[in-house]
Order: sequence, then structure tokens, then C-alpha cells
Amino acid sequence: MNYDSGPLSVKNDELDMLHEIGNRIATADPLPEVLGRAVELISAVVESDSCFVYVLEGHELVLRASKNPHSEVVVRLKLRVGPGSTAWVAERKTPVAVARDASEDRRFRLFNERPEDLYQAFLSVPVLSRDKLVGVINLQHRQPHNHSQREIHLISTIGFLVGAEIEMARLEGENSELSEQLETRKVIERAKGILQRDLQLSEQEAYVTLQRQSRQRRKSMKEIAEAIVLSDDVKRTPGKPRPS
Repeated sequence: MNYDSGPLSVKNDELDMLHEIGNRIATADPLPEVLGRAVELISAVVESDSCFVYVLEGHELVLRASKNPHSEVVVRLKLRVGPGSTAWVAERKTPVAVARDASEDRRFRLFNERPEDLYQAFLSVPVLSRDKLVGVINLQHRQPHNHSQREIHLISTIGFLVGAEIEMARLEGENSELSEQLETRKVIERAKGILQRDLQLSEQEAYVTLQRQSRQRRKSMKEIAEAIVLSDDVKRTPGKPRPS
């Protein structure tokens, strides 16, 4: 990108970038695609040697997107919120910019799993949703680099957009998990009733029977319950009359 084209051109490029991220969120693109595209757009507007997006999962920041391919560490690389610049940003929800000698910064923590760890400067920005931390964006530079307020503000704005999508994906995941739990409970209750009726078992005995079958057949209790319910439905479905 050519920053010599004037303030208006730079501003328009930034607006286009934010607009594209917003479009991807509005069209409900999968979260990995949103994060990946955010990394691409950040890298196009703010020059850096590497860009990483971490998502807060439980008490850990998990690497979910990277400018440079790191299939061996994406998802596997997890950082507990604590000592280290990325975690420092997560705890305080405040950007950190180090212009040079990053490895000597007291908040810095070196990760030897990636070649980009040997860098001079970095920018770490919290990803927030309604002032709730949901992730962190890191930009890294092999050479000293002074991050302007414009860069910090731009990455922070992207963080707000991406943060809303991360939070939405989390809520959708929780709702999906809850629906699955309710469906599992429903089918298990029905299977228990069938066993109680057909085998003259108590409710506890029926449940233990489902557990035992689950262990013996190495299937989930839901799968065992669904098989029992299906078998009962088949037995109770009137057969079709044979053709004369």
C-alpha cells in the first residue's frame, strides 16, 4: 500500500477494510474465515513481519489466525493469562506498543516455537466486546518500528469488530451445546421409559442398563437410547399390507 498518496486515500483504504470485515460478519462467514481475512487486511494496511490473532478460550489465549502459515502451532499454541506482553494486554485490556528491543521489555515473553519470535518491535491490542476481553491481536516487526496513534487506533477498531463476531460465535456455540444437551436428555428419558415398561425395571435400573450398554458397545448413551427408541417405533409401526 502506498502511504504517499495522501491522507484521503489512506482514510478511504481504511474505511474499505473496515467495511469488508463488517460485510463478512453481516453475511455470517465462519469465524476462522473472518479472523483470517482480518489478518490479511491488517497486514495490508499496517506493514509488519507477522500478525497473529489469539482468541480467549476459558483462561487461555489460543492462536486462531496467523499472517504466515503456522499449521503446527495454530490452535496448539495456548497462552495462559499472566506474565508476558500478550497476557499483560489481556489482563489490562490496554494496547502495548514497543518500538525496539522487544525481548528486553519486562512485559515480554519469548515463544521459541515460531521464527518470528526474534523481533525488535511489536504492537499488541486487546480484542473487546462490550468491554469484555475476547482475544488479542499482535503485530510484530524484525526491525525497530514506531507505531503511530493512527495504527493503534485502527487495529483497536478492527478489534472491536472482530470482538463482536467472536462473542457471537461463542454464544451460538453455547446455544448449540445446550440444545444438544436437551435433545440428549430427552431421548435418554424416553429410552428409560421404554426399558421400564418392557423389562419391568425401576428408573434407576433403566439408567444403569443404558450406562452398561454404552460401555460395552463403546457408544454414547445418546446413541444407545436412540437405538432403543427406534426399535420401539419400528415395533409399533403397523406393517404395510402385502400386495395381492
